[in-house]
Amino acid sequence: MKPNLNPRKLGLLQVILLAIPCIAVLVVPYYNTLEPSLFGIPFFYWWQLVWVPLSGVFIAIVYKMVVPPGSGD
Repeated sequence: MKPNLNPRKLGLLQVILLAIPCIAVLVVPYYNTLEPSLFGIPFFYWWQLVWVPLSGVFIAIVYKMVVPPGSGD
């Protein structure tokens, strides 16, 4: 018997998880400040930089939820 290798469709939870990083960097008026600075870098810049790896984490979580194990991807 061949296992089911088709990915599942995105559910509400997966859509929300994928939307969080997008919303976090698009609400510029809420983080458009200089303070708190981190190692001399204004908050505006390090907030965006923090979301680069965090976006990958969110995408990996959704991937593990949607793509069945053993599908070869």
